[in-house]
Amino acid sequence: MTRLIVWRHGLTEWNATSRFQGQTDVELTDVGREQAAAAATKLAGYQPDVIVSSDLRRAADTAAALAALTGVEVELDSRLRERFFGEWQSLLRDEIEARWPAEFARWRAGEASLGCGIEDMEDLRKRVAAGLREAAERAPDGTVVAVTHGAAAREGCTALLGWPEPVGRTLGILGNCRWTELRADPVRGWVLWAHNRFV
Repeated sequence: MTRLIVWRHGLTEWNATSRFQGQTDVELTDVGREQAAAAATKLAGYQPDVIVSSDLRRAADTAAALAALTGVEVELDSRLRERFFGEWQSLLRDEIEARWPAEFARWRAGEASLGCGIEDMEDLRKRVAAGLREAAERAPDGTVVAVTHGAAAREGCTALLGWPEPVGRTLGILGNCRWTELRADPVRGWVLWAHNRFV
C-alpha cells in the first residue's frame, strides 16, 4: 500500500504577518528552519523512498531538511506550488479586505472563482493532484513525501480522495510543517489516514 505524506513548508515572515504569498518566492524564517528540522527527524522514521517538492524556496528548503537525514534526493515539481493569488500576492490580509471587500468575502466563503487574476480552485486541484499522483506512482507500495503549501496541500489531497470542492474546504488548512497522510488502498483508492500531524 503506497503511503503519501503531504507536508506543508515551515514558517515564513509572510505567514507570521498574514501577508498573501501565493507563488511569491519567500524564504523560511529561523523558526521555519527549526520547524523543518524537527519535523524531518520524525518523517525520517517513515523511511521515504521519494521526496518531491514545490520549487518555491520555502518548500524546497523544508524538503532539504529531510533529504539531509535520509539521503533521498529532492525532486522539484512546479505543479506543487501554492495557488496563484494574482493581484493579492504580497498584500496583507487587511489590505485585501479593504480594497476588494466583495471578492474577499467570496474567498472567505470558499468560492472557487474570484477574479483579480487568482487561479481558479478547480485548476489548482487538478494541477496539484496530478503532481501528487505522479509522485506516488514512483514508489508503488513505498512511501512518498511531497512538500507543498497550505491551500495546495488541502486541494490536492481532497481531489485525490475524490471529494468535491465544496466538501474539500471542510478539511482544515495544515499548520506550518504539519502533514496529511494518505494511503492507496487497492480496492477503495486513496484513503485519508491522518491530518495535521507533527508526530
